[in-house]
Amino acid sequence: MSKIRPKECQNVEFKSIWKDEYLKWICGFANAQGAVMYFGVDDDHEVVGLKDSKRLLEDIPNKVVNYMGLVVDVNLYEQGSLDYIEMVIEPSNVAISYKGKYYYRSGSTMQELNGVALQQFLLKKMGRSWDDITNERATLEDIDRNAIDYFLKKGIEAQRIPESERDASTKDVLESLGLLDDNGNLKNAAVLLFGKNPQKFFPSAVFKIGRFGKDEADLMFQDVIEGNIIQMADRVMEALQAKYLVSPVRFEGMQRYETLEIPKEAMREILYNALAHKDYAGPDIQMHVYNDHIELWNEGELPSGYDEKMLYGKHSSKPRNRNIANTMFKAGFIDTWGRGFIKIREGFEGAGMPMPKVENFCGGVQVSIERTKFVQMTNVGDNVGGDVGGQKVAKLAERQRKMLDLIKENPRMSANEMSEVLSVTQRTIERDLAAMQKQGIIIREGNAKSGRWVILQK
Repeated sequence: MSKIRPKECQNVEFKSIWKDEYLKWICGFANAQGAVMYFGVDDDHEVVGLKDSKRLLEDIPNKVVNYMGLVVDVNLYEQGSLDYIEMVIEPSNVAISYKGKYYYRSGSTMQELNGVALQQFLLKKMGRSWDDITNERATLEDIDRNAIDYFLKKGIEAQRIPESERDASTKDVLESLGLLDDNGNLKNAAVLLFGKNPQKFFPSAVFKIGRFGKDEADLMFQDVIEGNIIQMADRVMEALQAKYLVSPVRFEGMQRYETLEIPKEAMREILYNALAHKDYAGPDIQMHVYNDHIELWNEGELPSGYDEKMLYGKHSSKPRNRNIANTMFKAGFIDTWGRGFIKIREGFEGAGMPMPKVENFCGGVQVSIERTKFVQMTNVGDNVGGDVGGQKVAKLAERQRKMLDLIKENPRMSANEMSEVLSVTQRTIERDLAAMQKQGIIIREGNAKSGRWVILQK
């Protein structure tokens, strides 16, 4: 047998025979990136021959035109005494159906599109996105003017909105952003970005944060962040700083500095990406905070052909939600040139931390961040000896054990409250807490007001 050299194409399929069910495949390829299909050729690229090849040369293109309105390039070739057919399917810029059903080739599978997936596919083929759809239930009364003012303030600070627009009316702002349809009705993006209660219309437009111990079954505490998404990144950052992340203390001379363990601006960029590119027809955005890493997941996979390497390099921006992305750009939150992950890379490199890992996972995008500074702070060995503040730790052991008992009962107990219970000065308690943190026995997550103590060693 003789082998053929197939044309270069993202998708190449080999079929030993022709069957009418392959019309679904042609439909799926046309709806995706196109393909080259060979009939009378096996998977090893060897020509096995095709019966009635001359008849099929006429029948196949006629069926493709009659069922799908597609014109495909069909060629008959001969190798030795064996005939085979080559079909070149170009990607279609309109949605193609076969017997009333829509198919799509994704990876190595052929999918029949239904429900939300079909809706999003049809919108994409029309050059629109889900956030561009008119929301029939919402009115201007559902828009929060405070969110509009916040957006204008940020946009003016970023020099992407002129100062003269600071007092623009709510309707004028929404209209200038393309968030109203031709009849003046709100689009989905307007409700999500500026709504008083977007969850009334989109229940999954929330951001869930959970602090976990050893595994996902070990949930310690959690927060659910709701409200409009133009301000959601701020609220998430406030929660992370107050309750979930640590801010190691360092001194330069007499000056005391607290720096968040994750580069703050890079973390914001990650949050803005999740909010801008989420598939809002899917479940909530979820952040899992563990001792050694953080996982952030949002529904909606990376654009076709994009991977982590491409994201951290030079690439074009392909927003899932064009109206949301445009508004966040005007506010100065994201860049339209695909530079977001470059900023993330620069932030983590500047902090001497590993790059976040980005991958498609369970129908969405997952970003994994190593908590290297937290691990360094807590991985100090099991010894509890040595001098602390000129005193032997052994002399403080009994009081420290009582403090640990208090922390077990109330992880949010302050140094002042401990001092009252134990009848010692607040300064003494603070010195003991600092000693136990240094020894890796406890650690403070979050800020002084809203944070909590976590016991690391028994």
